Amino acid sequence: MIHFLRTGLVVTGLSCCLSLLHAQSDSWREQTKLLIYAPRYFGANAFPLPELRSGKTGKRYEIELRGEYHYYTGDRTKDVYARLFVPFAKGRAGLEVSGVIREDYLTTEETKEARHAVENRPPIPCYGDVIVSSFYQLLQSDQWCDLMLGCSLKTASGGRLCDARYTDAATYWFDLTAGRDLVRSADHSAFLRVQGMIGFYCWMTNDLVHRQNDATLYGLGLGAGYKNVLLTCDYAGFYGYRHVGDHAVSLRYKFNYEYKKNILSLRFRYGMKDHLFDTYSAAYIRCF
Repeated sequence: MIHFLRTGLVVTGLSCCLSLLHAQSDSWREQTKLLIYAPRYFGANAFPLPELRSGKTGKRYEIELRGEYHYYTGDRTKDVYARLFVPFAKGRAGLEVSGVIREDYLTTEETKEARHAVENRPPIPCYGDVIVSSFYQLLQSDQWCDLMLGCSLKTASGGRLCDARYTDAATYWFDLTAGRDLVRSADHSAFLRVQGMIGFYCWMTNDLVHRQNDATLYGLGLGAGYKNVLLTCDYAGFYGYRHVGDHAVSLRYKFNYEYKKNILSLRFRYGMKDHLFDTYSAAYIRCF
């Protein structure tokens, strides 16, 4: 009799534990239905803003490792970013694979509630999305301009959807970038260059009526170089049609110093509109 009572208590306890876990699981899934798929309501890396390039695809292999710190009053994020670029057809095309390989974050209660997130910090390791991009040189002319087409796909490999860190949904964009030297020295060691970008940016959402958000992608910038030093500044963003926190704009500055195919890159990004974060980063790039 005592044996049966003990067995019954054990079974009852296990059933209660399983019921509690199931309820927690359902609560987590119900919470994700409230998420707003827009830059204002997600983490710093959920909606990557494409880099404004010079209009040239590049002729060197590049491997980059970057540390980033994203900050605003409601969210502090640190991450490690990696990138690999491989040129093809003598620099007329290129393939790039990039993404955040580890992210750590801390949000306030107010930010967590506004995003409908579950946790303030990652209880388990958080990994980012993988982005695959291809570039094609459409025109290369000193008289007119350099013109490049870029096509990018962000996979749904990022984690912590429940904390509004990554969307767990595909995103893609197409951009047409043009660049032209305004001033250039005879030996090409010094130049002043202008570059612009226009394109289309699209991401999937959790809205049963509006399954995706379409945005206009744009950017305009200046670059100046002297020997092994490069300085660039650009104003870029995308404008979604839903108007639910989907107008992300950034003012970005970059300083590169190259020594024997080794590049030290320092960056600062000032967030505006629905891009709330200011970002500081330092990177090492090895060229081959």
